[in-house]
Amino acid sequence: MKSDVKSFFTSDKKIPLLALLTGILIAYAITCIFFICCALLLRYTSLTEQSVPMYVSIACVISVAVAGFDAAKAAEKNGWLWGLIAGAIYALILMLIGAFAIKGYTFDTRSLTLIALCVAGGGLGGIVGINVKKKDKRR
Repeated sequence: MKSDVKSFFTSDKKIPLLALLTGILIAYAITCIFFICCALLLRYTSLTEQSVPMYVSIACVISVAVAGFDAAKAAEKNGWLWGLIAGAIYALILMLIGAFAIKGYTFDTRSLTLIALCVAGGGLGGIVGINVKKKDKRR
């Protein structure tokens, strides 16, 4: 077991792990920008609160696709897997923030849908990221 952990952190894996963390941080920065824009739209336009869940989902999918893209671009192979991991970590952090920040937070079907969207968006970003890297190598 110890050799498995050690082999995971060999030099070729350090870059994807760092890119994964960097991608997730960038994803949260993008999410914050989306949320600030959404709040401004709610305040100064006729946008209703019923449309907020749709904008949250869009923001999360776009953000996590960027995280998956960044993680996969640094990987040698399995970009989709690195993207899925990025999406899962992003969703887990988001659920933890919700649990601590929102009084009466419940894990429901909306939460499961958001997790599925985050994982799928991360996987899609990972597929694009690994293929962009391969295209760059061919040039």
